[in-house]
Order: sequence, then C-alpha cells, then structure tokens
Amino acid sequence: MDKDMLNDKEYNQRTLCQNRALHLYFQLVADALNDAGLDMRKTLEPEVEIPWSKDSVKEYLWRPIQKIQLQKKSTIQLTTKDIDTIYDTLNMFLAKHGLYEPFPSIEEIMAKQREKEISTNNEL
Repeated sequence: MDKDMLNDKEYNQRTLCQNRALHLYFQLVADALNDAGLDMRKTLEPEVEIPWSKDSVKEYLWRPIQKIQLQKKSTIQLTTKDIDTIYDTLNMFLAKHGLYEPFPSIEEIMAKQREKEISTNNEL
C-alpha cells in the first residue's frame, strides 16, 4: 500500500471548527495583504489593481498549494494534518512579503478582539 495513503488514514477529516477557522484565515490573510498594499496585481497580475478577498485568497493562494502539495481539489478532502501542511507553505510565502497571519484559534480571536477594544477605547 502507498505510504501517502497510509498517512491519510491516520488523520481525521478536517472538523467543522477547522473549516470555520480556515475561512476566517482566508479573510485575515486578505486583510493583511490589502493593509500591506499588496493587492492581487502586485502579488499575481501587474496590470490591474485588485484587492484581496476571502475567496481570492482561497482560490489563488491556498488552493494552488493544496493541489500541488497534496493533489486534493477541494478543502472538504483535507485532513487535520493537511491544513497544517498547506498553512506552513502559505505562511512561508507570506513571510517573503513581510507578513505573518497566525491560523485562527480561540486565543487568537480573543486577542484580536481585545486589541480592537483597546484601540476603540483609546480613540474615545
């Protein structure tokens, strides 16, 4: 039996919570790229200025890595380990552009919420 097939069976399919975190991550990456002035044109296509969205991060950054590294077309096919693998690769790519976006966790979401609250309170 193929070693990769054995490894896939060792991990469960991504959870509903991971799926939500994955799509939140796409939005966070889109926001970080846009905030850094790295629109899709500067990252992918030089002719047209196109801001990033959750869907464009998924289709133009995440999915190509997923297809090349894991030969899986859909995020529904991903195991819990697959998400870590793709995240690590995408994170290395973002680091080349001076960006780091942690994968969403309860702790990260709460920390970002606190930062927003502090920022809002300081503006008042």
